[in-house]
Amino acid sequence: MSIVVTGATGHLGRLIVEGLLRDGVAPSDIVAGGRNLAKLSDLAERGVRVATIDYSDPATLDAAFAGAEKVALVSSSEVGQRFPQHTAVIDAAAAAGVSQLVYTSAPAADTSALILAPDHKATEQYLRASGVPFTILRNGWYTENYVGTVQQAAQTGTIVASVGEGRVASAARADYADAVAAVLTTDGQIGKTYELSGDTAWDFTELASTAAELLGRDVAFVSVSTDDHVAGMIGAGLDEGTAGFVAGLDTNIRDGLLAVTTGELRELIGRPTTSLKDGLAAAL
Repeated sequence: MSIVVTGATGHLGRLIVEGLLRDGVAPSDIVAGGRNLAKLSDLAERGVRVATIDYSDPATLDAAFAGAEKVALVSSSEVGQRFPQHTAVIDAAAAAGVSQLVYTSAPAADTSALILAPDHKATEQYLRASGVPFTILRNGWYTENYVGTVQQAAQTGTIVASVGEGRVASAARADYADAVAAVLTTDGQIGKTYELSGDTAWDFTELASTAAELLGRDVAFVSVSTDDHVAGMIGAGLDEGTAGFVAGLDTNIRDGLLAVTTGELRELIGRPTTSLKDGLAAAL
């Protein structure tokens, strides 16, 4: 069995490779792909095959997928380029005749108002129409997304957000990576779509108290309006577009779009998801 993991130079892709190895997949049966092969040298030393994979260069995809049985498509982080990059990967997988493509999507991508959902919705539609056997993992929020927030709180003693009383059912990247490894190495996964999230949905008061515990200092959650949040971020040096994007995500959280706890991630990985405290502690 040959499994290609795209984006293996990134955090999630690397963890997927590690999960496959722990699940007993032979290193020689894994192809770890990314744009910078130097970042994959340690995996090569462990017997994992490495390959240049650039979502914007179809030739690299064709070469990496030659002879592959399965592909893990880690969604692109390049805003505005995601859909064409994803379709290039799907086309290459179709041409290679892979038996399964696992795609890391977004929560309720086909119906959600989540600011990140449209590219994922379009990708899912393209994948379903492509004829490539697929499994879709709609990943919820990563706990690691708040590492910078906690680090800033170490200096300021505050966490400022416009989320109101919104909650986030986050899990550690390693949890989501283990789910990818699980669906790549177990039967009966073709055609399934999973909604993945952490076991517990926390609010930002809990985030502040967890940060305080980890940092050993007082941390308060300061709830602000969207307009004040945007103005504050611009005043701190963020450009208007980035400030609007961050505030848009906070609005999504306030509206409950990241609060759903389905239990499906826990079931796939066969253990409880990583707690907020443990996930942050490991990442700090």
